[in-house]
Amino acid sequence: MIDTLTCDAEVDASGLNCPLPLLKAKMQLNQMAAGAVLKVISTDAGSQRDFSTFARLSGHSLLQQSAEAGVYTYWLRKA
Repeated sequence: MIDTLTCDAEVDASGLNCPLPLLKAKMQLNQMAAGAVLKVISTDAGSQRDFSTFARLSGHSLLQQSAEAGVYTYWLRKA
């Protein structure tokens, strides 16, 4: 089950529009050790595109993502 994926930190960006969810995630990742997992919660539908592109370009791993009832959740492993 997706919800059992453990994380080292969490960012709740609910109610924020692009680019704020990604910006908050980047700021948190900068404070984390390599290999740590960040969970991000967003209500911005555009975040699906943003986080997959960000992971590909930054070298971080997008471990998992889910979309349920307008809530988008991402798990990123810091490179």
